[in-house]
Amino acid sequence: MQQKQYGVFSLPVIVGALGFFVDIYDLLLFNIVRIKSFRELGVPEDVMKNYGENILNWQMIGLGIGGIIWGMLGDKKGRKSVLFGSILLYSLATIANGFVKTIDQYTWLRFIAGLGLAGELGASITLTSELLPKEKRGIGAAIIATSGVFGTIAAYIVYKLSGEDWRLCYFIGGGMGLALLFLRVKVLESGMYDRTKEKNVSLGNFLMFFTNRDRFFRYLRGILIGLPVWYIIGVLITFSDEFAKRFGIAGFDQPTALMLQYVALAFGDMGAGLFSNYIKSRKKTLLIFYAIATFFIILFFALRGGGSAFHMYLICMGLGFGSGISVLYITMSAEQFGTNLRATAAISISNLVRAFLPLISILFKWLRSENVLNDYVTAAWVTGIVVMAVACISALYTRESFAKDLNYVET
Repeated sequence: MQQKQYGVFSLPVIVGALGFFVDIYDLLLFNIVRIKSFRELGVPEDVMKNYGENILNWQMIGLGIGGIIWGMLGDKKGRKSVLFGSILLYSLATIANGFVKTIDQYTWLRFIAGLGLAGELGASITLTSELLPKEKRGIGAAIIATSGVFGTIAAYIVYKLSGEDWRLCYFIGGGMGLALLFLRVKVLESGMYDRTKEKNVSLGNFLMFFTNRDRFFRYLRGILIGLPVWYIIGVLITFSDEFAKRFGIAGFDQPTALMLQYVALAFGDMGAGLFSNYIKSRKKTLLIFYAIATFFIILFFALRGGGSAFHMYLICMGLGFGSGISVLYITMSAEQFGTNLRATAAISISNLVRAFLPLISILFKWLRSENVLNDYVTAAWVTGIVVMAVACISALYTRESFAKDLNYVET
């Protein structure tokens, strides 16, 4: 039986876009309210950076663990069930974040929120990839990703309009998530997945990524090609206030930089999706955006020689545009694997990319230690060289997947 053909503005795409909007609002809200919330919780100024890195790392570890769990459930129980379960968990955890009294509570709840946040985007991309015609998959994914990153802009606006009431911001984020549950009732399951369930094949078996050499390296490359996104977000942008101090730039505001970066990232994600559709190549588009990101990384560190807050904001926007490859690497992840492992791959890869941030942070911390480079800025750009080199090599060995037929299984 031929599957019904959905358009790029169909209900599954719209619901996926709204879901990712709330996902990114909740995910990046901590970066926006970090300093204000720490001050109210009595964290000393001289250890805020360390606490911030620790909580962010635990949130990303939650995303990594959740990505594997939700991914397996997406293939075993269905893509739609993951959308329901993940949003319920992260919505409740986000609301609870508004009640925290200690740093330990804050850390645990961001970890739990990370577990919940892990299921959203990968499940949406997997579902729309299987519902939309193969020539429109990239456009549908671009709409979801672009709409999603506006969640950061909303988080920034809510934070400012609320008088920088960080607890209220968490309450609003959790409330939006719970409201989305009502929309998801109408989303249909993938017909391609339903037909695969009827076959005698293993569904959502995570260990299958390690039982075949070719499949393992497809999976590993899927993770590594996404690392530049979280190097830029998790190191350069999240701690851009630290870099501004070392660059001697006065009047720089980190929440503003984060918001501007995500405005540009929205255009980057949409541009990457449409451009890959135009040239009919995800791989070439990925490499082009790597080049754009590298150019702005160089400009970012050139500010060490002098610059203004305005210049730094512009460069942060350039970094955002260049890092607009989420739509590419997650769509490519979904397209690299058969239907019985597709959700496991797309959901876990999108979150293991985020979970690699603690490893990037460990490398960054080691490089800036007294016994190595003993310099914050130098350690950051050396870390960037390592991340970009690994990503470029992985991309070169990744198979082109544009317009690939997805109706097959892994054995």
